[in-house]
Amino acid sequence: MGDGKEPPGRLRLVQDFVNTKDFDEDTDAIATPDDLVAWLVANDLATPGVDARAADVRRAIELREALRSALLANNESTAPEPAAVEVLNRIGQRAKRVTRFDARGEATLEPVSGGVDGALGRLLSIVHDAVETGDWRRLKACRNDTCQWAFYDQSKNHSRHWCSMDVCGSQMKARAYRRRRKAGTPEVI
Repeated sequence: MGDGKEPPGRLRLVQDFVNTKDFDEDTDAIATPDDLVAWLVANDLATPGVDARAADVRRAIELREALRSALLANNESTAPEPAAVEVLNRIGQRAKRVTRFDARGEATLEPVSGGVDGALGRLLSIVHDAVETGDWRRLKACRNDTCQWAFYDQSKNHSRHWCSMDVCGSQMKARAYRRRRKAGTPEVI
């Protein structure tokens, strides 16, 4: 899916995390505790041997869908749904994120919690950094409700709405055309 343009830095991890659910293929890469651990370890968000339970999977999926909601809001240049904001805040609080300074005096936001909560907190810290740099608004979710794939909008005016114009953009335009035809709306040439 998508056009292959990647977000800068670690923001790619957030994009990949949202894309663990593939609506088109009806797959979920973090559906079980073992799947979740494998994904977190493979993406250097958790260390091998981290333990995950069904409740951790539910929280991870809640976070993923709250992030997707925020990315859909980025697509519309609106605020995220209040329920999504509540999930993001609750999961951030569980991670007990604090500001840490490195030897150069640069600050980062890092989770104090370990395990899955810490890993999810690391994802939220990446979001925080992307908001600070202005890159967050360019990470969006496809408007096509059967897709909702996360993509990075590199257009000059931040105007992309679909992960791929060739696939989802064409489908959405064809649907709109059929709706207008059915409603009897005259075509503009």
